[in-house]
Amino acid sequence: MSSNNLCYEENGWQTLKNHVEKINLPENHIKHLLTKKNRFNKFSQKGGGLFYDYSHQRLDDIAFIDLVNLAKSLKIKNLFNSMKMGETVNQSENRSALHTAARHFGNTPIYCKGKDVMPDIRRVLNEIKAFSRAIHNKEIVGSTGKPFKDIVVIGIGGSCLGPEFVSKALKAYAVSGMQLHYLSNVDIHNFGAIVSAIDPESTLWVAISKSYTTPETTANTLQAYDFMRSKGLDPSRHFVAVTSKGSPGDDPSNPMLKVFHMFDFIGGRYSVTSAVGGVPLSLYLGYDVFERFLKGAEEMDIHAAETSPEENLPMIAALISIWNNNFLGYGAQAIIPYASPLSRFAPHIQQLYMESNGKSVTKNGDFFKEDTGVIIFGEPGTNAQHSFFQLAHQGRPFPVEFIGVVNPQYNQYNSMSKGVTNHQELWANMMAQATALAVGKKDEENPAKHFSGNRPSSTILLNDLSPENIGRLLSFYEARTVYEAFIWDINPFDQFGVELGKKTASGIREEMVKRNENSSHKFDHLDDISKYYLETLFSGKI
Repeated sequence: MSSNNLCYEENGWQTLKNHVEKINLPENHIKHLLTKKNRFNKFSQKGGGLFYDYSHQRLDDIAFIDLVNLAKSLKIKNLFNSMKMGETVNQSENRSALHTAARHFGNTPIYCKGKDVMPDIRRVLNEIKAFSRAIHNKEIVGSTGKPFKDIVVIGIGGSCLGPEFVSKALKAYAVSGMQLHYLSNVDIHNFGAIVSAIDPESTLWVAISKSYTTPETTANTLQAYDFMRSKGLDPSRHFVAVTSKGSPGDDPSNPMLKVFHMFDFIGGRYSVTSAVGGVPLSLYLGYDVFERFLKGAEEMDIHAAETSPEENLPMIAALISIWNNNFLGYGAQAIIPYASPLSRFAPHIQQLYMESNGKSVTKNGDFFKEDTGVIIFGEPGTNAQHSFFQLAHQGRPFPVEFIGVVNPQYNQYNSMSKGVTNHQELWANMMAQATALAVGKKDEENPAKHFSGNRPSSTILLNDLSPENIGRLLSFYEARTVYEAFIWDINPFDQFGVELGKKTASGIREEMVKRNENSSHKFDHLDDISKYYLETLFSGKI
């Protein structure tokens, strides 16, 4: 590693490694840590509108102090504020990373390469507001005069996962009559399922791609154009695009209802608070709900940037994640929201985190000797308990992050089962799982019923699933992801690991084109494996 990396004693990395031996002693099993005086008060915080409980982590006072000192020595809060103010933190692509500017409502200008970006961001927001309201007021209708009621998002990765998470979380706020669909996979089954569920005459397609050249999005957009023409409809009256200025999607020769611009300084997986999320979410939920979501995200942004490390929720979460990964050796992290509307939250964070922090080199290009990133996965509780919690309790351990909601979106259903409501039953399970993972249970007579415990977890609480709280939750995880990257000295804003498979696919695609153009084209010049798969595809049988 280069001299500014973490193995050096002045940053406290080795001090933390030395402390692991003490944490691994039997007397520091989580069940014993939980009995320490003021444990809960010391290891839980409120901030930015959320509550974060990390009392069930394998963490003592000394480890926490050492982690905070690590954050201070690396000046990661300064790096976060530099990012927020538009400095070029994405060095490999020579870009700023200004996703926080997309929800900045203050008067402070934010400069990117000498230009204040806020006028353009506010212009796009105003365009989204005007367009979505015109759709809802039926001032803009389809080519046969029918009002729009089906919205189909064509996009993949960051152009889909973030908006999908938010739209499902806030479905209770949806504008009456509006339905939102996601066409992300190039798999024709995805397209077929959507077009069988929509009314073409009242469908608005939203094609989202920064470059407007992403193969999956291009294929699905062309498929959608052909479908609309086959129904005798004018696609230009049924399509909008969210893309970069000057991209093929921003071409006057290809008219459509509206083009909304996205910016190079906001990466795809960080883009849900930009036009990427703003257009479909405003159409589905209404612009006012989308703006409330932005303001919640801004509140957590401010907390992440201004709060001291000892009380900074996303920074503490990042430090605990580093501790669990690099010092305690856990290679995975589960996210278990005890709220069904958050069913698409874990997939979004999976991309946000693993695409950001799944790196092997530092910002200076040195190969990293520590493990960066962990495997993120999750499923809503209590479904997860009946899926993979057998392994969580008795197999290979991994930290769990529980997310609880104090007040559900539906509070009118209060039938009792075993003396409690459904929501109370949900909370009983959430609380019990954290305790059971931590404490375990001995069984001298039957080893199959022995639970070792000492399995770490944290719990995040939201008062409700309001737009503001969904924004706060999003921003918490974005800031946490970035803080981890700053600790490792890696770049969380590029994604070159995504490119290799794409480039390999282009060569295979060329072979398919040749066969499509000439049915006698052979694959004999290819390796045996590639030849077999291509011949199988074109023959239609194995």
